Amino acid sequence: MNIEEFFQLSAGKWFSHRTSQHLAFNQSENSKSDIIIERLAVDHPEVSKLCQQYKINLSSASCAAKISWNGTTEKDQAKHSGSTVLVLIPDADNPAQGKLLREIVDADKTPVAGRYKIDSDGALILITEDKTMSCEERLWFASPNLRMRVNVLKSFGGFSITSFTSEIRMGGFPPAAKASEAANSVSS
Repeated sequence: MNIEEFFQLSAGKWFSHRTSQHLAFNQSENSKSDIIIERLAVDHPEVSKLCQQYKINLSSASCAAKISWNGTTEKDQAKHSGSTVLVLIPDADNPAQGKLLREIVDADKTPVAGRYKIDSDGALILITEDKTMSCEERLWFASPNLRMRVNVLKSFGGFSITSFTSEIRMGGFPPAAKASEAANSVSS
């Protein structure tokens, strides 16, 4: 599976259940969200704006998505919602890996490009690091309607958070021809 197929298969509405473990405090937390993943054309204004922030030529972009979420944490029933835009810029010599651009909401922060790669199992690995933390996330499809994520967030101050997320498609399945192609790639 290539990165464009991964994003195509990810498009739609998902129900997400996440269990996080705060290792320093020996505490766990559950949360549930509805997630909407919309593919964006690489010439979409939000994609263009993001490429400008990172000082990356728009013509280098391979694919982009807007991810919106709305959910709660079970412990205190706190609501959380928001959205972000992701743009992937493949390496010229290896399109299975490249730069990950993510929308920066805090105007005081300098944009830091992450990295992505598609591993031999067809899973997407996202790696983001800055001066204060590192985050590695692995996403894969168990089936076209079931996506899994494992995330490890490490603070350079000493704390770590790990999480496992299962996402079940609720709607917005990609066009039938693309979906069956992607499903065949998932099962092989």
